[in-house]
Amino acid sequence: MIRPNFRMAACLAVVCLAAASPALAAQPAARPDRSAALDTMIDKAMAENPCIPAMAVLVIRDGKVAEQAVRGVRASDAPDKAQANDIWHIGSDAKAMTATMIARLVDRGVLSWSAPLKTMLPGVSMRPEYESVTLADLLSHRAGLRDLDDTADAAMIEAAFVDTRPLPQQRLAFAGVVLNEAPIGPARGESAYSNSDYLLAAAVAEQATGKSFEQLMQDEVFHPLGMSVVYAPSERGQVLGHREGKPLTGIRADNPPLFAPAGAVKLSMGDWARFAIDQMAGEKGRGALLPAAAYSTLHTPQGDTASALGWGVRNTWPAKAPIRLLMHAGSNGYWDALIALAPDSEGGVLIVANGGGDEVEGVQTGILMTLMADVAASAAR
Repeated sequence: MIRPNFRMAACLAVVCLAAASPALAAQPAARPDRSAALDTMIDKAMAENPCIPAMAVLVIRDGKVAEQAVRGVRASDAPDKAQANDIWHIGSDAKAMTATMIARLVDRGVLSWSAPLKTMLPGVSMRPEYESVTLADLLSHRAGLRDLDDTADAAMIEAAFVDTRPLPQQRLAFAGVVLNEAPIGPARGESAYSNSDYLLAAAVAEQATGKSFEQLMQDEVFHPLGMSVVYAPSERGQVLGHREGKPLTGIRADNPPLFAPAGAVKLSMGDWARFAIDQMAGEKGRGALLPAAAYSTLHTPQGDTASALGWGVRNTWPAKAPIRLLMHAGSNGYWDALIALAPDSEGGVLIVANGGGDEVEGVQTGILMTLMADVAASAAR
């Protein structure tokens, strides 16, 4: 299921209504009272919402993993409990990882933030409106491309499941299709979420390096950070996504591999935290992947929007003492994930569940509201 997966506006609108209340205690390290409070919160949420087979939550304070909780079962039809080291699908929350890979190539001079698309994909025909689009435009959803749609694009999505061509060829062909569709708005105007943006950015990187997107992610992000990441189809024995309460395995448990640059990462909560911590530390010159200025570029909204490169940015919460937040939401319809980071204090919350839909998202948003309020309050003390 292709979903917009960039529900920052909705998520933040709810978060920003929450007053900064000390729902949990405060101090980085696994203090028993705070860990117990998190356990109680997750237990209550799971008991009240049987639509969620399993949920994992991780809290970062002062640049370190402070609390973590996992509840529920890997699959609704089996008793195996989800574990702390299991892998979870984080959907479009992985867009920040795609953007970071691109930033690494820019930092080495392989790519450029300002080069026009017509020079980066010289063999691809495109409408004149797209010729000046840049990688920064694509990664901030300001290219004027429409998003993919389950219904309108059903034939293309189905064809992608059975396409045997190498993935870089598929992505280049995809670029030739979408770049000849009428834009929904001008380049560098308002941000209009589109998964297609990230497929085109990946195609540019593939053409510039001769490597697949998947290999580039390993080389540029996952291996340097010591992360173990899976793009392969889900199997029994892993935490599984669910559709209408039933667990899913195999290639159709996710979008086709063509769409991986828009978000198909499966990883442990610990490895997700490695990336999140590096994003925050990087702004202060302690990142493993990029110079401090490059992290700041990734985290800076483009134009007059709240869209940075792989992140949404808000500076209006909490109302009495606003802090800068980097946020994203992700779902392929069978999972749901949220991430919120406060890079100035190096705190954050990561949440994922192996079920999708508005009800799951609402539960997670409530948990995120409570935990981020405490992260912000404890950092201010």
